[in-house]
Amino acid sequence: MALDWVPASERPDLLADPVAAAVEKGALDLRVAAIDPDLADTAAFCDRYGVAMEDSANCVIVAGRRGGETRYAAVMVLAVHRADVNGVIRRHLDARKASFAPQAEAVELTGMEYGGITPIGLPADWPVLVDENVIRRPFVVIGSGVRRSKLALSGEALVAATGGEVLALTV
Repeated sequence: MALDWVPASERPDLLADPVAAAVEKGALDLRVAAIDPDLADTAAFCDRYGVAMEDSANCVIVAGRRGGETRYAAVMVLAVHRADVNGVIRRHLDARKASFAPQAEAVELTGMEYGGITPIGLPADWPVLVDENVIRRPFVVIGSGVRRSKLALSGEALVAATGGEVLALTV
């Protein structure tokens, strides 16, 4: 099934509220396409819509803890890679311990649906860490904040849109 990509600014109904606000605020070159929400998980989405796994990037929310303080970051890696949460990411966050944020916590803090979380529209004080492999992609599909759609942009546009920091984040 083909995806019907349109400018995200034309379809705010396909975006989570924080994502729609970020799109409205900035001149972001994002495209959005409606999908079956039951197929939002990466493997099912790629299989159904014919998108290569290496053209799909996942956003994971990482919680880094040191003492009584918790710092959150969004981490973007291609679907074919695994984020090095306990190595590079933990050290970058200057955390004693780092882990994926619990699902309910990630949903509450981002204002987005689990399985659709995206780095677009996150709290301004959260760093966005983008794996170096993502930036090399001329076309990458990411979440839209909801399970019923996906966003597409280049890896470079993703970094520009989020103020992301490019690092080697995979194991």
